[in-house]
Amino acid sequence: MNTKLYKQVYALAGEMMDAAESDNDALFDRLYQQLKTLCEEHEGDTVKNHPVQWETLADFTGDCAEALLIYQKALAYAEAIDAYDYIVSINYAMALLLFEEADFPDEHRLEKALAAAQVADSLADKVNDEELQREIKNLLAALSQ
Repeated sequence: MNTKLYKQVYALAGEMMDAAESDNDALFDRLYQQLKTLCEEHEGDTVKNHPVQWETLADFTGDCAEALLIYQKALAYAEAIDAYDYIVSINYAMALLLFEEADFPDEHRLEKALAAAQVADSLADKVNDEELQREIKNLLAALSQ
């Protein structure tokens, strides 16, 4: 992965978190647009187009349906390069979003959440993130109730 890109995405994410915590919606929106533009500019570029930028964009997208579409794009890019750490985290993020969004207008949202959590769990042993593995197990338990 391009180190410069990672640093840009990481910096934007940090600044968006700060803007959100200080309720600075205008700054958040401007930073979000910068990240979205970065993603769109790199789309199709095999060197600079990386799932981290798309997953981060989805993480900060307020609309559930739009976030899911962006996560799916990130997942496709992660699968194309066999980036298991991103495949696991993106599936977990989608599962969590579907689980938590009770108002999401999809009668199958919990089944979709369970399927994504199961994919994340099935590949979790390929990543060195015990906290994420634990969170996946907890989500699976909650979805199984």
